[in-house]
Amino acid sequence: MGLSSGFHWIIILIIVILVFGVGRVSNVMGELGKGIKSFKEGMADEDDEKVRRYEEQRRTEPPRQLPRDEGRRDPIDVTPQPSEPAPRDDEAR
Repeated sequence: MGLSSGFHWIIILIIVILVFGVGRVSNVMGELGKGIKSFKEGMADEDDEKVRRYEEQRRTEPPRQLPRDEGRRDPIDVTPQPSEPAPRDDEAR
């Protein structure tokens, strides 16, 4: 019973046209279209500016390199390191 069928939307559109008139609805829809177009252009301009700043930053700064530490173990190496054996129950006293 909700407003999900197309027939309900047609009836609402007819009522709106009768109340406001065809010219007024046409003007409102035209202004809505202009607003959406302006919004999309603004978003595209903002994206272009971000891309331009990012590319300029990449050109000006030197590439970053990770520090090399020769004394560290390989992080993938999962072999257990030797440690002291755990004391047995009779040795703990």
